[in-house]
Amino acid sequence: MFNVNANGASIPAIGFGTFRIPGTDVLRMVPAALKVGYRHIDTAQIYGNEAEVGEAMASSGVARGDIFLTTKVWVDRYPHDPFINSVDESLKKLKTDYVDLLLLHWPQSNVPLAERIAALNEVRDAGKVRHIGVSNFNTALMAEAAALSPAPIATNQVEYHPYLDQSAVLGSARKHGMSITAYYAMADGKVIDDPVIKEIAKVHGRSPAQVVLRWLVQQDSVVALSKTVSEERARSNFEIFDFELSTEEMQALHNLARSAGRIVSPGHLAPQWD
Repeated sequence: MFNVNANGASIPAIGFGTFRIPGTDVLRMVPAALKVGYRHIDTAQIYGNEAEVGEAMASSGVARGDIFLTTKVWVDRYPHDPFINSVDESLKKLKTDYVDLLLLHWPQSNVPLAERIAALNEVRDAGKVRHIGVSNFNTALMAEAAALSPAPIATNQVEYHPYLDQSAVLGSARKHGMSITAYYAMADGKVIDDPVIKEIAKVHGRSPAQVVLRWLVQQDSVVALSKTVSEERARSNFEIFDFELSTEEMQALHNLARSAGRIVSPGHLAPQWD
């Protein structure tokens, strides 16, 4: 395991994601992931499982200070007072007095970005949040957020897998000192049966999932999220730090990108993608 350093944040390169994981499975999987060695847990207000994440962390035996915890403010809480109240609610559910990283979940909103960025800075200045970030922002919005924020933006959490070229977003992130946190790394399971990925996996004696996660974290300034309700897969997905992909193998995965590669793009929430 290593950390990705971005604008003052030291983020474990692989995180355990909890999107669409029911509370009962969260209670089982978060302690299991922490036992394997994960030290980065990702949740969100809209996931509806912050309380279970908090309970699981508290009962895991791993010290709170050893866990990098991310949550996200949902779009209906973007006005100032609901925003501040929502953070307090999240902290109560998560059984903690701070989160390591707080993100704006999606960019589309009638609330001006300046107001949202100011609220992020307010909760950071109050000690409720150690680092701030965004999610699903395009390059123009990343630049705008960076210009508006007194505190540095630590990450932009976006869909990223071999079928989606995110070079523009990566370039913008590096320019502003940010990291990219990749979600949907398995492309809804499509990578598992990809012949190019399977061949590289065979060479290394690894699974296709391990190859894709390794491809992500081997890139500069990229953090990968892994989500599963299988304890065995959680362990396997964590075991990506004892091998490397060659330059040619890295490029072979990049070459899988296609114009229709994006999977997640809700029209009422998404920006104009790069």
